Amino acid sequence: MAANSESDRLRVVLVAPRNPLNIGAAARAMSNFGFFHLRVVNPYDLAFREARSAVGAAPLLAKAEEFKTVAEAVEDCTLVVGTTAVGLRQLQHPVRRLDQAARHLRKHPAGSLVALLFGSEKRGLSNEDLSHCHWFLRIPTREEHRSMNLGQAVAVCLYELARGPQAASKPEKQSAASSADLERLTTLLLEGLRSSGYLKSNPSGLQKRRSAAPPDEKIRRLVHRLQLTASDAELTLGILRQILWKSQKDNKPS
Repeated sequence: MAANSESDRLRVVLVAPRNPLNIGAAARAMSNFGFFHLRVVNPYDLAFREARSAVGAAPLLAKAEEFKTVAEAVEDCTLVVGTTAVGLRQLQHPVRRLDQAARHLRKHPAGSLVALLFGSEKRGLSNEDLSHCHWFLRIPTREEHRSMNLGQAVAVCLYELARGPQAASKPEKQSAASSADLERLTTLLLEGLRSSGYLKSNPSGLQKRRSAAPPDEKIRRLVHRLQLTASDAELTLGILRQILWKSQKDNKPS
């Protein structure tokens, strides 16, 4: 992953970071290991670009991109991986140890952008944030003390990616669907489910329990678990558009 062509496609995404010193430390770690694309979603302190902890990485920090939502931050990426300590969460995607995750990241098609998400220092990634991910990785800390400092977590993950073999497995031939395509697919699918009455009339379905995740999150997770290629996503979008158009046409009063 440390080769220029591979490290250049990784986007490190910090979601709602609270301490500018941690953002600076993350930028320094990125520069150390040869990763130069930092994205920040709703930083708590807007003065993070002046963080003194970004020793030697001030240019990288100055070029960091800011976004209001996770969806916007990852829309051009075909693989989105969230970091989590797991804990008591009931996760619905695969969770890989860091060393396993690094091998999977290296197999991702060349030229496709990859987003690696890190949550805020206080709460980590929310369930809504995680719903944008294809799968998750965890750093193998001891059970009694799972959480890590944000800057250190970024450094550990990037070190593992940088130290891996340069000649990894051959990349897959077909390119994966982008997060933007998957989000459009999710939107259309939700529209179809609502227009058909499924979300309201199916008591055993998505809205069975009040404590369950919102339908948008459940459907988004389902779509990401399908691991669609770009061509499959395009085909599925076309199918859904045709179904919705036909349904709306038939339901118009004559």
